[in-house]
Amino acid sequence: MYKIDTPKTDEQFEAYFQFRWKMLRKPWNHPFGSEKDEYEQVAEHRMILDANGQVVGVGRVHMNMSEEAQIRHVAIAKEFQGKGLGKLIYSALEEVARSQGAKRLVTNSRRISIDFFSSCGFEIEKEAPTEMGKLKRTQMIKKLSDVNQVMVHPKWCQELQKTWYETIPISEQMGIQLYKYSGTTLETRASLNKNINLHGTMFAGSIFSLATLTGWGMIHLKLKEKSLEGEIVLGDGNIHYHKPITMQPRALCNVEFLDGKFELLQRNKKTAIKLRVDILDGENPVAEFKGVFWILPVTD
Repeated sequence: MYKIDTPKTDEQFEAYFQFRWKMLRKPWNHPFGSEKDEYEQVAEHRMILDANGQVVGVGRVHMNMSEEAQIRHVAIAKEFQGKGLGKLIYSALEEVARSQGAKRLVTNSRRISIDFFSSCGFEIEKEAPTEMGKLKRTQMIKKLSDVNQVMVHPKWCQELQKTWYETIPISEQMGIQLYKYSGTTLETRASLNKNINLHGTMFAGSIFSLATLTGWGMIHLKLKEKSLEGEIVLGDGNIHYHKPITMQPRALCNVEFLDGKFELLQRNKKTAIKLRVDILDGENPVAEFKGVFWILPVTD
C-alpha cells in the first residue's frame, strides 16, 4: 500500500531531500544540497511512502504567477517504477495547483520524461534552458479547465460509470457521477434534486447508496491498477449522519483508509477490504460511512 504524504517535520524533509538528491542529482555527480533551489519555501511538496514508511517518490509544485504553476523534481525509485506511482504523485501536485487557482501548468522536462508528461496531458511548447549546464530540457504546458479535472485512468473511470448505470439503473436516476479520481482519492457526486425529501434535504437512503457505490468503485479501480479480477460485494456497512445535505452531495474515498490484502486473490482466495467514505455537503462534512467489502475470486 502506498500513501501520499506532505513532509512537515525536519526529519521528513531530510528524507524527502535525500531521496530527491539520490534520484535527480547524484547520477550527475552533483553534491548534496544541489537538489534545492530558491523556491523551496514557497513550494508545495509531496512524497509517496511505501508500507514501511520509506520514501519511494517525490514531487514539487510552486506558483510562477497568479494563474501558472510549475511542476518540478518528480522522481520515483527505480524498483517502484511501472506501478503507476508517477501518475499518483503528479495527480497530487495538479490538485494542489488547482486549489491555488492555477489555470496553466508548466514543466521543463528531460527527454526521458516527455512521454510521461504527454500522457498526463502536457504538450511541448519550446526548448527550455539547460539545467546546471548539462541537462537539456523541453518546456511543456497543460491548460487546466473545469472539465479537465484530475482523472487518472480516464478509460477505466468511464467504464466504471457505464457499469453503474447499466447494472444499477437507480444510480443514473439518482444522478450519481464519478467526478474525480486522482489515484489516491475517488470523488463522486449526486443530484440533490433527484434525491430530495419533503424536508428539502437528501434522503438518508440515497446518501447510503452514494457512499456504498463510492467504496465499491474505489475497490474496482484498485483491482484494475493491480491487474486483478474479482466480484465485489458489500459485506457490512454502517453510516453515521451528522447533518442533513441541503446543497451539493459529495462522497470521498481515500486510499489511505483502505485496509485489506488484495494479493490473496492471486492465490484464488477471497479477501475482505475495509474502507471509509466521507460524505460532504459542498465543503462541509455531514456523514461517515464505514464498510467491509468482500472480493470473491473469479471462477471459470
